[in-house]
Amino acid sequence: MPCLVALAALLVLVGLGTWQLQRKAWKEGLIAAMHERLAAAPADLPPASQWSSLNVDTAEFRRVKFHAQFTEGRGVYVYVAGSALRDDIKEPGYFAFAPARLDDGTTVVVNRGYIPMDQQTGWPAGTTEVVGYLRWPESRPWFLSETNSASDTWFVRDQRAMAAAKGWGNVAPFYVDQESPIPPSGLPRPAALTVNLRNDHLQYAVTWFGLAAVLVGCFVAWLVTWWRNTADSGEEVRA
Repeated sequence: MPCLVALAALLVLVGLGTWQLQRKAWKEGLIAAMHERLAAAPADLPPASQWSSLNVDTAEFRRVKFHAQFTEGRGVYVYVAGSALRDDIKEPGYFAFAPARLDDGTTVVVNRGYIPMDQQTGWPAGTTEVVGYLRWPESRPWFLSETNSASDTWFVRDQRAMAAAKGWGNVAPFYVDQESPIPPSGLPRPAALTVNLRNDHLQYAVTWFGLAAVLVGCFVAWLVTWWRNTADSGEEVRA
């Protein structure tokens, strides 16, 4: 029985270590892709006919540009405590999400930038050339209640849910994190995204493999002690 328990524990520890190595490779690939996409020159936003073929794995963080028309007073505030992609956000505040009408009549939701918590401002209207990054919506955590559709403050970046609640109509399956231009008032404050993702998976893998080695050492020590005790008992019986 002790052998089976030790074997099961060893398999779990080795499995966790291997999983962390796989996560390390995935994270390194993600960081490399983000560096490449964030550094690329902005391309024209794909037409609506191609939106269904875009996906988070191959298109997120692509830099795009497009002509947009914003309507004053239409948008929601999304609470943000900090950002791993923006070095300028040092304290809790809001991202300003608003619908943008494109030249072909379709609608893309744009995160127009950051607003400090004590400086909620209006929504700049008019037409402008937007440069930004394709982003895909977040999933609502199980512990977070449904956002009140009557509220202008949200906690999940889900542009389709916003559109349904606010009557924006059909919107793109992605939203755009605006990089530029900065409005004359300075708010909402868009900014370039930077890659600042933690990659501690090798450290975690070493920890799990280290625990597996300790387990093997402890089991070998127990096995040697058990064998010696058994051998000593046998000798006493024969005497």
